[in-house]
Order: sequence, then structure tokens, then C-alpha cells
Amino acid sequence: MLEDPVVPARTCAAVVLAATAAAVSVAAAPATAAPSCGVVWGSTAETAAGSAGGTLDDVRTGRHACYDRLVLDLGAVDAGDVGHDVRYVPVVRQDGSGTAVPLRGSADLQVVVHAPAHDAAGRATYDPADDAEAADVSGYSTFRQVAWANSFEGRSTVGLGVRARLPFRVVVLDGPGDGSRLVVDVAHTW
Repeated sequence: MLEDPVVPARTCAAVVLAATAAAVSVAAAPATAAPSCGVVWGSTAETAAGSAGGTLDDVRTGRHACYDRLVLDLGAVDAGDVGHDVRYVPVVRQDGSGTAVPLRGSADLQVVVHAPAHDAAGRATYDPADDAEAADVSGYSTFRQVAWANSFEGRSTVGLGVRARLPFRVVVLDGPGDGSRLVVDVAHTW
């Protein structure tokens, strides 16, 4: 009859300790789960009637986990009075002249707000240094280019070059101050 070999207690303790340390290090690994975006937006035009009021004061962008954001800052107009028309178009055209605005990306999103980019005295309230690169979107997931397409007869147009025709939403927010913001979010995926 063979006897079971006797394992010294120190060896057993070392094996248990090593197994426990391995389990703890696996459990302590940081989670890198992707965000749950749950996007339920579409890609059809979003419009709101509104009187031409206030002024376009700035165009800026931001990156989020599930979408890229375009913000048009509007001065002296309540959120409820902001008229807009946001839609995918074959080509974005300059206000006034109708000249095509070339955009990088596979889809062109035209953003029109019913607010001029000048005050009552005709002084510009928004005039980017480079119309073709109105905002820097290098490194963005969805945006490829933001271009200024002019202001004419109380309307201002921004061309947004997008990676593909992706879902978007439009929201108008109050503030800061007596102004408001037209926000366009374009999702990274469907």
C-alpha cells in the first residue's frame, strides 16, 4: 500500500497565498467597459420656427463619450425664440451667394440659425479667422470639419463635415446671461 506523501505546511501556505494574490489582482483590474450610449436619435431634418433675433456670437465644439457636439452661442435671445433648421444636405451652400462650401467627411450637415452674425449697427459678432476651419475638430470621432458659411438676411449658416450620415439631435438651451445656445450632437454610431 502506498502512503500519501506528506506536504510540509509551509509549502501549502505558500500555494494558498499565491493563489489568493492572483485572484485579488484579477479582481482589482480596472473595468474598461464601453459607455452605454442608447442613442435613439434619427437623421432627418430638425427645424423650429422662430423669429430672427439675437446675434450669433460664437461657434465651438466638444467631445463626449457617445457623440461630438457643436454649440452656437447666441446673444440677446431667449431659448424659446430661437429658430433653426438642421439637416443633411448634398452640399452646404453659403448664405447670400449660394457658393458650395466644400467639407471633409462623407456627409454634410447644414446648421442654420435664425440670428445674424452682426449687431444692429452692422458690426460683426462672429467672424472666424478662417472660414473653412471655424473650429478645430482634429481628433474627433465623428466631426471632420466645421466651416463658416456666412450670414445673410437674419440667418447664419455653419457647415459640419461628418464622418458618415449618423444620428443627431438638436437642443436649445438658455444662458449664459440673456442669451441661449443651439446645441447639435452627432452620435459616433447608430
